[in-house]
Amino acid sequence: MGLEYFYITDSPEIAVACEKAGIDRIFVDMEYMGKDKRQGGLDTVKNHHTVEDVKNIRAAISKSKLLVRVNPIHKGSAEEIDSVIDAGADIIMLPMWKSVEEVKAFYGMVGGRVKTILLLETDEARFCLDEVIKLKDIDEIHIGLNDLHLSQHKKFMFELCTDGTVDEIASKLKAAGIKFGIGGVGKVDSDNLLPAENILCEHYRLGSSMVILSRAFCDLAKYEAKEFEQVITSGVAENREYEKFIRFQPSDYFDNMHRKTAEIIETIKKNI
Repeated sequence: MGLEYFYITDSPEIAVACEKAGIDRIFVDMEYMGKDKRQGGLDTVKNHHTVEDVKNIRAAISKSKLLVRVNPIHKGSAEEIDSVIDAGADIIMLPMWKSVEEVKAFYGMVGGRVKTILLLETDEARFCLDEVIKLKDIDEIHIGLNDLHLSQHKKFMFELCTDGTVDEIASKLKAAGIKFGIGGVGKVDSDNLLPAENILCEHYRLGSSMVILSRAFCDLAKYEAKEFEQVITSGVAENREYEKFIRFQPSDYFDNMHRKTAEIIETIKKNI
């Protein structure tokens, strides 16, 4: 089995195209609280999807799982989570948690009705991870590189893959037997600052199971729906082929790629 791919959209038509392309999870993103303040001035995607979008995507797909990111814990969280579950979410993601108490509150609100995924994207979350992984309700954790690198005042988000941060988190999650994913990835054989090939090798080196397909993978703003389906299908197939190639490579192959990744990242940092 390869990595599980997520794609963020609020369009039923695009969701169907993603499902046909073999994308495992359609990701509806309802998080908006605090994003402008954290990511103001950065070229990041800021969605504000709704419960109605969740319902529409639910009606459109049958094979892919429906993942919904809600807002961080706030006074309306219980109502928001209930509405998302009622709308048909298969998995709910909690962003920007910073304490064991927030995680416990989240699990209490979900009440085991659907699967959950914690988005680890702050140093506060990293520092309380030892306590969080002792909880019996954990299904999955995703390491959010964008906000985590901002939390650490780093220049480039993938720097966390070579400075020991992601290695530390991944080793704890593997030891606890918790399924996890890391950040996002673009298409292989593309002109990216950090090639997707290097990023995919990091996933295999670290034992990751999941990744978000980034805007660079297939930017919806550049394509009509019909063309998007062709691009997303070929892109997923190409990434899967590369995964087949690296899946059975020996450990020293990934060690060598990791060193090359570190060198590329150092060059990128100098030019930021």
